[in-house]
Amino acid sequence: MKLVVFDVDGTLIDSQHHIHGAMTQAFEHVGLDPLPRAQVLGIVGLSLPLAIQELIPEAEPPVQARILAAYKAAFMQRRLVQDAPLYPGALDCLNALRDRDDLLLAVATGKSRRGLNAMIEAHDLGGCFTSLQCADDHPSKPSPEMLLAALDEAGVAIGDAVMVGDTTFDMQMAVAADVTGIGVTWGYHPEAALRQAGAGRIVADFDGLTRTIKEWA
Repeated sequence: MKLVVFDVDGTLIDSQHHIHGAMTQAFEHVGLDPLPRAQVLGIVGLSLPLAIQELIPEAEPPVQARILAAYKAAFMQRRLVQDAPLYPGALDCLNALRDRDDLLLAVATGKSRRGLNAMIEAHDLGGCFTSLQCADDHPSKPSPEMLLAALDEAGVAIGDAVMVGDTTFDMQMAVAADVTGIGVTWGYHPEAALRQAGAGRIVADFDGLTRTIKEWA
């Protein structure tokens, strides 16, 4: 068996409006000016505490904690299907891959367990993934721990896995785990940055991703 591990935000779902909207509400909740969209999207993929530290390193820990709590509340109040839809072609890709007898699918995401479960329920993806690894249980990307945990849970060797993601954090995690990284160009980090971070392959759409994985498998 071989394992395909997917990032979520910017890879499977287009959550930029959802994430930026929730972060804007969180900053306003503590009386701070919202940050530009590009700045917020630059930290997508990190676990939430680390992301907030990166966004506002000058804030005292109690303020960062208030932003974190406000973000979580705003995030769960927003409509997942409308505000964070699956990218066109994502479901067809997932279905084509999980129909194969030689492939297993997994997730490694900076989302919380609650956020990940909500996303899976909203998009009717229950039963699609053999392993669901998230920020609640592991250090933030680019630490390789959640990727290695997915391999362990699936019972797949390192050489028989690929990591699919849209950020440098995903590619750096893949490199740290000695797993091939497939960078996707429709997400939140530019292609050049993905290559520099160690992407073994780059794809521009889900048809290309499906072909690339089938050729690899």
